[in-house]
Formats: sequence, C-alpha cells, structure tokens
Amino acid sequence: MKKLFVTVIAFFALTQVLFAQDIVFAQNDKVINASFGFGNTIYNGSGWKTAFPSVLLSGEYGIIDGLIDGKASIGAGVDLGYAGMKYNVNSSFHKYSSLILGARGSFHYQFIDKLDSYTGLLTGYNIVSGNSDYAISEFVWRCYVGVRYYLTNNFALMSEIDNVFLFSVGVAYKF
Repeated sequence: MKKLFVTVIAFFALTQVLFAQDIVFAQNDKVINASFGFGNTIYNGSGWKTAFPSVLLSGEYGIIDGLIDGKASIGAGVDLGYAGMKYNVNSSFHKYSSLILGARGSFHYQFIDKLDSYTGLLTGYNIVSGNSDYAISEFVWRCYVGVRYYLTNNFALMSEIDNVFLFSVGVAYKF
C-alpha cells in the first residue's frame, strides 16, 4: 500500500513538472526584437520599389502579468523602423527614406509552451527624407500581431504582421 501511495504521488508530481508552462513574457521582463520587414504601406503603387528590406528594432518591458488564468500579460516599449524606397516613373527618379520612432503597447497571451503570442498598437512619428518636395514627415500608427518562439529561456525567433511593414521576421532576446 505504501509503494502504491508513493507511486501515485510521484506520478502526479511528475505530470505537473512535465506539463507546467513557464510564462514566456511576465512582469519585469525586458525583450529586444531585431527584424527585417518585407513590403510596406508607406510607399506603394506604380513606380515604387523597395531599396532593401526594412529594418525594425523594438524593446518591450513587462508591466503586469497573471491576467486571464495566469496566461496573459501587458507590456510597453519603444519601436524604431527604417524603410528605404525608390520611385522611378517616366525617367523621374527619387529616393525616400522613412525613420519611424514610436511607443508601443502589447497584450500577450500564451497559448502553448514557449510561444509568446501578442497583439498591440504603436503610435509614433515618421521622419521622411528624400530628394523631392513630397518628402513629408507625419504622425503614424501601427496595429500588429506577432509571435516569439523561445528556443532557449532567453533567445527566440519572432515574426510580426502589421499595417505598415506588412511582414517581418527576426530574433528576440529576453533579459
């Protein structure tokens, strides 16, 4: 009887360890993302070509966790994005670059172990430069959905889809 009791207790303890999920984005966590973006809605239409993939950097800090059955959290951070474009129509050639600086807020929910899924909003300023009078800087906003899959406790592969840079892939580091 004693062996059966110890075996049952050991079985339940082992299943708790095997199936326990560590929260991948929690309060006080700091994450840095670095990614390349493909496509954008800043410049589109006939004659526009991407000079090279967009470069995106962001940092996020976990503000609160333990929401929705302990699987959700909220983070806030900063965002920096760069896109270079060329415009060539009827032998008229122009170059433009956009540097977007902004603040972001994200809602994270962990559906499965090691996967940080999130959605959020960014508001910022698009600093435009170019060799034309049409280079106009302005306030911008981004709505995004993303995932980070952690290969280790600190290193993840990440991807985001949004209404400005369309699709980006990269890496993330949590410290």
